[in-house]
Amino acid sequence: MCCAASWLLCSAALARSSSNAPQKDARIIWKPVAFAIVRYNDDAPKSWNLYHSDKKGVLLLRLWKRYLLVNVSEQEVYDIDPQKVKLNGDSAETSEADIPDEPVKTTEWKERDAGPVQRVRFRFGEKGNFLEIQIPMKPDGKPAY
Repeated sequence: MCCAASWLLCSAALARSSSNAPQKDARIIWKPVAFAIVRYNDDAPKSWNLYHSDKKGVLLLRLWKRYLLVNVSEQEVYDIDPQKVKLNGDSAETSEADIPDEPVKTTEWKERDAGPVQRVRFRFGEKGNFLEIQIPMKPDGKPAY
């Protein structure tokens, strides 16, 4: 009887803790950022799209055939497998499980509010290419997405 009661308590606690744990299979819906500017080594790439999610400061950048998840507040960039990104019209969809555990190595990370835009610039690796993203801002200083 005692073993059965303790088993029930343990299983209830386990069920409760697993329901509070973040879901790694949660879907993320990405919507386009209008009027954004992307520069790669001070040139405009021929093919790119910038998306935002519900989380402030987390962006998904399609740069040619590559997808990069840019977490501005954590200053991290993750390489997302293009096969895992589903496009639905203007929006895109990914899963939290598709985000790699390790970010891409970046250096020289700089953020600056330049009036109507927030400028984020960083370098891939020690001597790699530069990427700059300019995100439109509202007059109150919040992102315009």
